[in-house]
Amino acid sequence: MSFDTVTAAADGTGPLHGIGASLPRDDVDAKTAGTFAYAADLWAEGLLWAAVLRSPHPHARILSVDTTHAREMPGVHAVITAEDVPGEALHGRGPAGPDRPVFASGVVRHHGEPIAAVAADHPDTARMAAAAVIVEYEILDPVTDPELAFEAEPLHPDGNLIRHIPLHHGDPEATGEIVVEGTYRIGRQDPAPVGAEAGLAVPRPDGGVEFYVGSTDPHAHRDAAAACYGLEPERVRVVVTGVPGADADREDPAFLLPLGLLALRTGCPVKLAVSREDSFLGHTHRHPTLLRYRHHADAQGRLVKVEAQILLDGGAYAEASAEALAAAVAFACGPYVVPHAFVEGWAVRTNNPPSGYVRGEGALQVCAAYEAQMDKLARKLDLDPAELRARNVLATGDVLPTGQTVTCPAPVAELLAAVREAPMPELPKDTPVEEWLLPGGPEGPGDPSAVRRGVGYGVGMVHLLAAEGSDEVSTATVKVKDGVGTVLCAAVESGQGFATLARQIVQEILGVEDVVVAPVDTDQPSAGAGSRGRHTWVSAGAVERAAKMVRTQLLQPLAHQFGMSTELLQIAEGKITSYDGVLSTTVVEALAGKELWATAQCRPHPTEPLDANGQGDAYVGLVFCAVRAVVDVDVETGAVRVVELAVAQDVGRVLNPAQVRARIESGLTQGVGIALTENLRTQRGAVRHPDLGGYALPTALDAPDVRLVRLVEERDVVAPFGAKSVSTVPVVTAPAAIASAVRAATGRLVNRLPIRPQAAVVTGG
Repeated sequence: MSFDTVTAAADGTGPLHGIGASLPRDDVDAKTAGTFAYAADLWAEGLLWAAVLRSPHPHARILSVDTTHAREMPGVHAVITAEDVPGEALHGRGPAGPDRPVFASGVVRHHGEPIAAVAADHPDTARMAAAAVIVEYEILDPVTDPELAFEAEPLHPDGNLIRHIPLHHGDPEATGEIVVEGTYRIGRQDPAPVGAEAGLAVPRPDGGVEFYVGSTDPHAHRDAAAACYGLEPERVRVVVTGVPGADADREDPAFLLPLGLLALRTGCPVKLAVSREDSFLGHTHRHPTLLRYRHHADAQGRLVKVEAQILLDGGAYAEASAEALAAAVAFACGPYVVPHAFVEGWAVRTNNPPSGYVRGEGALQVCAAYEAQMDKLARKLDLDPAELRARNVLATGDVLPTGQTVTCPAPVAELLAAVREAPMPELPKDTPVEEWLLPGGPEGPGDPSAVRRGVGYGVGMVHLLAAEGSDEVSTATVKVKDGVGTVLCAAVESGQGFATLARQIVQEILGVEDVVVAPVDTDQPSAGAGSRGRHTWVSAGAVERAAKMVRTQLLQPLAHQFGMSTELLQIAEGKITSYDGVLSTTVVEALAGKELWATAQCRPHPTEPLDANGQGDAYVGLVFCAVRAVVDVDVETGAVRVVELAVAQDVGRVLNPAQVRARIESGLTQGVGIALTENLRTQRGAVRHPDLGGYALPTALDAPDVRLVRLVEERDVVAPFGAKSVSTVPVVTAPAAIASAVRAATGRLVNRLPIRPQAAVVTGG
């Protein structure tokens, strides 16, 4: 599919409903008008407000916690600490089990770790009471360099090493005629949600608690809360409110657990709407990563061997480090054929802020490194960088360094060719200087004579769904009554478009135009977390199966009446017809007086953990992307302007053209921030600027022109409708392409993300 095809479909010239339509989202009007209800907007009778006291130190021993002054303040209803956690004191996802405390007890392991929480009758009172809690610390030297974590004293009872993966593939003695080496560093990016975390906890008559939060993994949050409160899961209910954008941070329950404890302690509804500073300090971030690479190639530029060492800084707690490391090691060579690969990967604990799920965890870091290595090889071989990549691309049937055969569509060569052949943006030769879009902005200090244009390439890959033996399953119920379809599925709509897709699936299969998706809560069966495109695959698959079961119920009486099988009947444009034209009726007529429903599950084929040599069929599916970046660099100031990103992507099948385009464009723009501006800086473990002034997100002025060159619709036969998730892989690939373009413009190494201005400055004219 071409950009023009997507545009036409998005403009309404395609189908009006069902698969392939650019169906608008249900919440568009409410969000545009400002009437959409987020958790921060909720209210309840007798409401109290919560605030959390966080450690100002990245590493310290807690000698005492005195809550007397806070408790005595007028308007304060409760002050809780680690001593008030009635159940399991730990949560999280460490390899040896939960490893992250609700409140620090005995020792502080990172800046911003919760120490206490307060409930009061006014948010200002709650904040003042939290500040009145007196904590006596013995400050300890923080371990902030992950390379030093191996020899440092254990920071956690589980030790400093979270996971080690050695990957051995092929002959360790193999060598190539051309060898290039490099060391690369990837900074700490924050999810930086548009809306900071907020929630409401309401005590239940049975002694349990009910949450109203923007969770993207409600059942996991329910189970974590129940364990910490010493309650049965049935006595904890999570109701999902409007999610104000989510990029994995909504899967971090750290802010939710104190909220429920306060509701249980006070017997009152308690609301927490965190500040931007608390948001930065309270949730997890992308893993800062150190990567060392050595690539071997023959004289024609074909890869022979890749050697790599990858070190992920997991911060104070394990969280997603084991999974991120597996992805980094498995995809360390990129979407290229590499006969011999030897990779060592480690994830370690430090006293830095915890790292967790952020789009493309593990895959993004290695993409930046292996693409830099490909640029080095091209320069050494005096080859066009795109040509070098084309000589090595992966295809269906090839084997990954993990030993897994690529069975899904892998049109990497087609993607790369598409962006290579795309027209280049025009040079501003004939534009008056005062109208130039210079690096540094319209009013920037740039001089047109110092601007250099560069073109670079990035080819990336990510895995879909969970991996290494994780059981992926989702359940959905589809009902039809009075001509209206209803979908019940605990897959959270977090901006990825699942609710719209679910409506389209029911429209397509049942011919019912009016379809609603019910609100999500934990009374429904689990659909799992909203990450790695799983709802596009697993939850959409469950909706598809349930809808097909309802379709059979609808058609069976008609088929029996006319003496034929249901396979000989079709539903299209709201009508039911037989193959021979004898039967013709509307879906509405066939549904008259009936209420039909069915429940179904979708569970993809199983995977297996990587073994002691990093081998195994660890992934269900893969998705690929190619990006060509065109940048203008002011070589005197180091300012970079991304002029255009041309993208070709493997999508399986386009289910909603407008959503596909929007998700790809947003992913590319996020990649611009990762490449150029986003870096949550720390000083000896302390976050320096936990605010949107110090953490520079890309704005509309930074968003480049996007040339959507091609969407390759080669359907994955094991995925529902053959579709793949589209939003993560452009985030992974764009930073590597932008760095490649800056190298082309400046001739500089560019071995860090985000790219520092001094890395793009060229001295000597």
